[in-house]
Amino acid sequence: MSRRILKNGLLATVAVFAFLPTAGAATASAATPVPAPQGIVQYYNYTTLPAPAGHRLHTYRTVGRVTTHRVRLNVRSGPSTRYRVVSHRHNNRLVALSCKTYGGSVRGNHTWYRLPHHKGYVSAHYVRVGHAVPWC
Repeated sequence: MSRRILKNGLLATVAVFAFLPTAGAATASAATPVPAPQGIVQYYNYTTLPAPAGHRLHTYRTVGRVTTHRVRLNVRSGPSTRYRVVSHRHNNRLVALSCKTYGGSVRGNHTWYRLPHHKGYVSAHYVRVGHAVPWC
């Protein structure tokens, strides 16, 4: 997780410095807009960079609420309690879900939800969703 934060922070820093005008040219560039380089799309005041090669963009399909009682929910590296714990989610917090899959049983429930950012899984027994979640 910290590697992803550092990578995204570095990309954002490079993008900011690439679009900042120099002190002497600040007055000249403010009057005339500069076209964006090829492959970069600008929406109003927001600039989006293209995804790196081989990188899949995730879409948040639905959101669930953690329903553990006074304990944290373990986020695991795979869809079973036999996989290692990679993170935690606190009770009554919202969590983004990308898809659901079949896995190890947790109190009779074999459904697990995959989290988009952390590439982890949480048991469906402890997450309540308002909409249907697609299968992976």
